[in-house]
Amino acid sequence: MKTIDELLAEGVKGKRVFVRADLNVPLAEGTITDDGRIRAVQPTIAKLAEAGARVVVASHLGRPKGAPEPAFSLAPAAARLGELLGADVAFATDTVGSSAKETVAALTDGQVAVIENLRFNAGETSKDDAERGAFADLLAELADIYVGDGFGAVHRKHASVFDLPARLPHAAGQLIATEVGVLKKLTDEVKRPYVVVLGGAKVSDKLAVIDELLGKADRILIGGGMAYTFLYAKGHEVGISLLQKDQVDKVKEYMARAESTGVELVLPVDILASSDFPDLKTKAPAEYITVDADKIPADKEGLDIGPKTRELYASKIADAATVFWNGPLGVFEHPDYAGGTRAIAQALVDSDAFTVVGGGDSAAAVRTLGFDENAFGHISTGGGASLEYLEGKTLPGLAALEG
Repeated sequence: MKTIDELLAEGVKGKRVFVRADLNVPLAEGTITDDGRIRAVQPTIAKLAEAGARVVVASHLGRPKGAPEPAFSLAPAAARLGELLGADVAFATDTVGSSAKETVAALTDGQVAVIENLRFNAGETSKDDAERGAFADLLAELADIYVGDGFGAVHRKHASVFDLPARLPHAAGQLIATEVGVLKKLTDEVKRPYVVVLGGAKVSDKLAVIDELLGKADRILIGGGMAYTFLYAKGHEVGISLLQKDQVDKVKEYMARAESTGVELVLPVDILASSDFPDLKTKAPAEYITVDADKIPADKEGLDIGPKTRELYASKIADAATVFWNGPLGVFEHPDYAGGTRAIAQALVDSDAFTVVGGGDSAAAVRTLGFDENAFGHISTGGGASLEYLEGKTLPGLAALEG
């Protein structure tokens, strides 16, 4: 896989360099609420611009259905990128149409442009190779060189991620090189004890990675909505908590495997439970009780791990050499249910381990709760991509850059 430094050594001055970034940032009424992904790709874009490249930045945002949807426009991301670069960033109002062509043609050496949301074109995400390839052909007309730096999208077989690199000379950006290097420390070069913290809503989203980690991790700490399927599988009442009954047999199998292989699989011992899901807009005070994890009332829903579990999990992290964390431990968006997620983040900060926050909601939680990003070993920009890498899957975007 060619690096951006090798590409820069060959010279990019005057060349149109297409950077597939991940600018898929959360928006609230058009305002960016977390610019972490833009900041993560900014160094690659800045390096190319400083070397005299004419930089064409592309990304998706949200899940539009193959046609323009104003709510998913990349215009706010383009404006924020310009602020971070300290330079004007041009914006094309389409992907491969007249605006994109004119905007790219107008670039001079060292200038940067962002084209509109790639998913406004159905060819970007099409499962039909020919349709995807046709869109990649049009994107290729905008550039001389391809740089892949959208780690959060490398697990997708999309036109701009998988098909476009085959049509242009290509290299990996600085962010992707960093992300892959970190993930190797979680797979091939692990220092022990190796502790994994898994949260999030659905256990089905994490089954494949649990399957893989049962042969690699020393301890797996379970929290978030997915914990209630584990508790139910142990025979406990979980009330109206999030539960995937269709996954119970698989969860039982994993718990038995963990016991037989010596992997410590740790579940919550107490829970914050309520009859009402919190108001996440006004963040009005919530009414809840703290109960043992095996005594959740039938009319209540678990919404965070309790204080005893927070202490237990912190103790399980304290002596770790490597920690990977993916998924919040509760409804962290509400202050009354952020304590579990905050406790895990603090335990990572206090640890002497190499700590990795696995993207997505975990990364957003760290920033929302006010933690210094530099206090962690690495904060990934790609939750899904990180998990699939740890599952041992071939990621299309990385395979394309290696080709």
